[in-house]
Amino acid sequence: MTRALPLLLSAAAAAAAAAACTGEITGDPFVGPAPNPYEELERLQREGPPRYSSRVHGCTKLRYRTLGNVLRSRGVALAATGDVSAGRIYRDGAAALGAPNYGGRVRETVELGLATTSKIFDIFVQAAPELIAAMGARPECGGAALFDAAGRCNPDGVSCLLGVPATPTHLQICEQTVARAADVESGKQLAVAVLAAAAHTCE
Repeated sequence: MTRALPLLLSAAAAAAAAAACTGEITGDPFVGPAPNPYEELERLQREGPPRYSSRVHGCTKLRYRTLGNVLRSRGVALAATGDVSAGRIYRDGAAALGAPNYGGRVRETVELGLATTSKIFDIFVQAAPELIAAMGARPECGGAALFDAAGRCNPDGVSCLLGVPATPTHLQICEQTVARAADVESGKQLAVAVLAAAAHTCE
């Protein structure tokens, strides 16, 4: 004895679905409308051709050793032993930063995950006082301090911190961060951490 299947559609809905299936489909249903050539031209002028933009606009994680070289070249003591020092966080956070494990035959992670981004920000927050104090004397920066005598953000110093010429937007973020902080010194440290972390995490 066979059991009837449950009725999923009403008779009217089933008839309508059957009628719709008998129609003739014209054209490829998976092909959308033709792109606007003017919009495509504007996009290409802004982003460049695909073979170029796929490389320039791609974002991979900063390699562990490269991050250490950047910190060291800007005056951060990577051998520091303080519990909350930037050097200690850098050394102890190797796994979160995606460092390679040669003993375990694990290559370095190239994807920029949330844990890596958070750890890089933590490092720059703790490294900010060292960066502010040391960058003016670093030969790599040509003597450009991060802040001038009046406490304003120095474009040359910010450029050395970021590794690219500082734009008016960078300087505006720096000035606003300092101005909105509870005190000037905390504002300077937060501004340095925000700019450095954003520059080295593709933000």
